[in-house]
Amino acid sequence: MSDSSPLPPVRLHSEAELARAALSTPLLSRAARLARWAGPETRVDAGGGLVEEQLPAAAGILGLSGDDAAALASEAWRVAVDAGLVEITDEEAGTVTPGEDLKLLTGGSPHDVLTVWLAALDTVLADASVPDLDGLVDAMDEGGDIDFSSLDWDPEAEAEFLDGVLGNLYLLTVSEDGPGHGPVPLPALAASMIVPNDMGEPTDDVLERVSDAMMRLDDQFRTLEPVGLVEYQPVDEALMADTDEEPAAPMGDPAAQLDDTAPMDDTDVSRYGMVRLTPLGAYGLRMRLLEAGFEAPAVGELADKGADALLDGTARFGTSAARAETEQWLSRREPLAAARELLAAARGADAGAPLRRLRCQQALSLVGPEAEPALREVLDDPELGGLARVWLSERGASGVPAPTQELVFWLTIDTVAAQLAAEGNSEELQALVEGLAEQHSGFFAAAWRVEHPATAEVLEAMGRLHPDKKVAKEARKAAFKARSQQGG
Repeated sequence: MSDSSPLPPVRLHSEAELARAALSTPLLSRAARLARWAGPETRVDAGGGLVEEQLPAAAGILGLSGDDAAALASEAWRVAVDAGLVEITDEEAGTVTPGEDLKLLTGGSPHDVLTVWLAALDTVLADASVPDLDGLVDAMDEGGDIDFSSLDWDPEAEAEFLDGVLGNLYLLTVSEDGPGHGPVPLPALAASMIVPNDMGEPTDDVLERVSDAMMRLDDQFRTLEPVGLVEYQPVDEALMADTDEEPAAPMGDPAAQLDDTAPMDDTDVSRYGMVRLTPLGAYGLRMRLLEAGFEAPAVGELADKGADALLDGTARFGTSAARAETEQWLSRREPLAAARELLAAARGADAGAPLRRLRCQQALSLVGPEAEPALREVLDDPELGGLARVWLSERGASGVPAPTQELVFWLTIDTVAAQLAAEGNSEELQALVEGLAEQHSGFFAAAWRVEHPATAEVLEAMGRLHPDKKVAKEARKAAFKARSQQGG
């Protein structure tokens, strides 16, 4: 992902809902319980972790038992320290007291709670990129430093890989073309980072790398689930029964699963792990993306801004996200005033104006009959008269003047220019182009004369899109004439 390209808008739950979810996550709730338990008798080591002698007591406070109880208690304590829930008051003696941020979990605002949770998330993400502790101990030299080369592990590369996987999971969750809140197969996420986009059938080497990545991700998602970032169905233990071999990724093209989460071939892909980004996780990843410099919009951010910001902002949204954003914007305004503001913002001869007018037309479709005076006021406007006539006619209004041929052609060019900006060379646009050429036999003879900034660009696009070579040639000739008329 490039930080210069905006991501699709995410639909977030309210901060109150997200804060409740954060408080109920196993890891943050454990960290809070340990912070309340901590007192003058609690001892920590030089790194701020609980001394080994106190881990059984900590595990008991948390109701943990079994082989991993001490490790889980230790992890919860690290989160408590990093999130400010406990404070080390005497580094030399290693004593602690409850931290100031602990009060935020019970007496703070939802935003305060989420700030604490984000700190916990940072700790867990850092832990998820670290190999097992036994490996770290083996790689430690006499001075206590870690020889990363002996681990075959690059901390920065590992963190970047996990960030990339989570970025792809975020995209799949927020994109209108993705699975939304449905689970994504683990092989698909691994393949999205390894299989080249232009590769057909993955090679054995690539499939082996995908399998290796799956095993790393399996461990990492198991680590990330307790903090509430994801819901994870781990890789089936039966697939790992042979400890000498890692499970091979299911056959087929794993990268294709990013667009279709149906099983690959006849294999039940769910056995290879399924991951879903939670609403809290979507919030957390968006905050991290914003901090990293990405443009990551959220539906509802434009509700208090002007119509110009709404039309420009939703220009890059998908249809349903644009509608949701517009509905929130309209809900805060009177219909007539909103219609006038939208129409005023839709004017212009710049490159973005056609798409603004399309978004304006879509927004006005959500406004009731109270807006009619605003539409009648612009019937004579050369840029808005066409869409005003469409709006009034669709509602059966009386006294709507018939459009001139010049206005019809101008509106046609404007509409195609908007579709080009919104969708590029889509199948829908190709169907529109074919329909225009079929309905108007002299379309190109007249269209090149239309005084619209996008006339030449639209005609060139029609030449590219129309499947009939003769018609395409006519479009290209018309585009040449339009360029000549514009002096370019």
